[in-house]
Amino acid sequence: FTKVYHKPSYEPYFLPFTSVHPVHMKINIPYTMLIRAIKYCSTFETYVKEREKLRMALLLNKYPGEFIEKQFSRVFQKHNLIEPLSTSNYITLREKLIYLGTNEKMPFDYRSTMFIHFTYCLNMKTLPAKFHALWNKYFNCPN
Repeated sequence: FTKVYHKPSYEPYFLPFTSVHPVHMKINIPYTMLIRAIKYCSTFETYVKEREKLRMALLLNKYPGEFIEKQFSRVFQKHNLIEPLSTSNYITLREKLIYLGTNEKMPFDYRSTMFIHFTYCLNMKTLPAKFHALWNKYFNCPN
């Protein structure tokens, strides 16, 4: 029987559901934490225990139970798991998730795409228009 190791400094705290952060960040937390639990747990029994610890931590951080279930279900839907996760199909899903990230990624043309990193703020709806105005002002030079 294996056990998931947690550092002594581990605390079961996540971004509180009541925070002002955008919903997409809150959606991603249960989703990625369940994937991590599947990858880290070598047996189905260990996974079940870790999943319930995760569920409890999310509930303590004010995540609604229905919200948690929806994100957990999304993991299984995304990986085409039709029947409930069990001892017989757990290892197959786990191996699929472990090796998923090792495939070669498509090359990305950084010359044609710009990434902008900024802090989330309440006036995000106006950002694209402001950005394009500044871009055109400083970089849209006539030939």
